[in-house]
Amino acid sequence: MASIHHEATIDLSATAAWARLRQVGEAHALFAPVLVDGSFDRDTQTRTVRFANGMVVQERILDVDDGRRRVAYAVVGGTGMSYHHASMEIIDAGPERCRFVWVSDFLPAAFGDQMGPLVEAGTRALKANLETATPLPVR
Repeated sequence: MASIHHEATIDLSATAAWARLRQVGEAHALFAPVLVDGSFDRDTQTRTVRFANGMVVQERILDVDDGRRRVAYAVVGGTGMSYHHASMEIIDAGPERCRFVWVSDFLPAAFGDQMGPLVEAGTRALKANLETATPLPVR
């Protein structure tokens, strides 16, 4: 199995960053312009996202853990991979600063050439969008 582990420091409090990341139905806004569209089906806990390159992917949300500030999901359609599981976590790194950690495990390993650049671009987009967005109220 192949794994990609990517991290970024974000100049925003962990509480504010988590308030955005936990809204799993808004991934297309949080990861724009890498993602250009998205929807979320609450009944099946499945979000569908469209990437700027045209790829459409369905992701089942497995967990939204407020205590650990962690979202876990699995890709269930649209990629050709036989297995994909990922988690995204926000870790407090001091006042008005946090770390974003994205771990993605997948098969076959050959998809790493495609996944690596998407994870890196997605992380850059998330960082830029979090650092420039108007903070949401904390729930």
